[in-house]
Amino acid sequence: MRVSVVGAGLGGLALAQGLRGAGIEAEVFERDPGIVARFQGYRLVLDPIGFQAVRECLPTRWHRLLDEVVMDAAVEQLVLDPQLNEIGRLGGGRTGIVVDRQVLRHLLLTGLTVHTGAALTGYDVLADGKVRARFARRAPATADLLVGADGVTSAVRGVLSPQTAPLDTGVRFVIGRTPLTEEFAGLSKAYGSKIAGDGVSLLLGVMRFRTPPKQAAERLAPEVTLPDIGDYVRWAMILPPHGSLQDLSAQDAVLSRMEGWHPQLRALIEQADPDNSTLLSIRAVKPGERWASGPVTLLGDAIHATSPTGGNGANTALRDADLLRRCLIEAGEGRQDLLGAVDDYERQMFEYGAEAVRSSLEKLPVFAPEAKLS
Repeated sequence: MRVSVVGAGLGGLALAQGLRGAGIEAEVFERDPGIVARFQGYRLVLDPIGFQAVRECLPTRWHRLLDEVVMDAAVEQLVLDPQLNEIGRLGGGRTGIVVDRQVLRHLLLTGLTVHTGAALTGYDVLADGKVRARFARRAPATADLLVGADGVTSAVRGVLSPQTAPLDTGVRFVIGRTPLTEEFAGLSKAYGSKIAGDGVSLLLGVMRFRTPPKQAAERLAPEVTLPDIGDYVRWAMILPPHGSLQDLSAQDAVLSRMEGWHPQLRALIEQADPDNSTLLSIRAVKPGERWASGPVTLLGDAIHATSPTGGNGANTALRDADLLRRCLIEAGEGRQDLLGAVDDYERQMFEYGAEAVRSSLEKLPVFAPEAKLS
């Protein structure tokens, strides 16, 4: 069996790793001109399902390395004012495993065949049931299954399910990271909490590695190369819907909305790495009507993009990867045919994927009351 995966995000790479471990040939096609063509490295919190899913997709020999470059999370989820006084609570506390997206992505990339500069232009289902993917500036690739793991603007979804379109909530946010130093020790109660300003919300999260990733890989898995990165604070400011940045840089746009805020909060933004600060929009993809069964399917944000306020986007994509991996292994072992395996995957994925989108959008008004949800 041969599988073509379009998109080198966490979900697509986890699937390819899991298939590789099972002896199933998998190639990854990425539209970016290079693996590190753009920054993709902020912390994220994995719940037990997401963390177990990525472990199942990775070779067992890398489990110790994975455990060494994550941290346990336990936060109260308070609501603070700009002077860091508690004024409310978001609900119950949250626990999980915190991982750096860039570090995890490099681990998942190890040993895979990844073709960069491969922008999908379309695909054809052939007479023998295989599928041929067509790309700009490279030769087509034929496989038994094509998996669209290519994000909110999925080119695969555009052909497979053109009626499924992203929803722009109108909400924009600026995200960045700042090295964690002693200067910011006093911000500990703000990690995992919401700082409520005048029409904006600032969210902070800390990333403390048990062992620096580069050192951990050199000691535990020399065949793996991980980024040389230290502890940091990830920050994100959610802006009013359709708010203007007035041609400001990402950092200046945040600082312009922090007049009179606690000096440590302003210093956190002032000392951020400008190359890793950017403006993003919050878009969602709601799974709609199932498409006709065939040798093409979707995974992750390509079919169920969630609002980041739900904290479940990466978890759901990794769950997809592990579920599809297990279904395809059954097909590879002859326990069912390929289309039956894909149907089993899609039936389950549509159900929990739709719930993930719904729950994430339900939480968005807490941070952006004017968000468009439908």
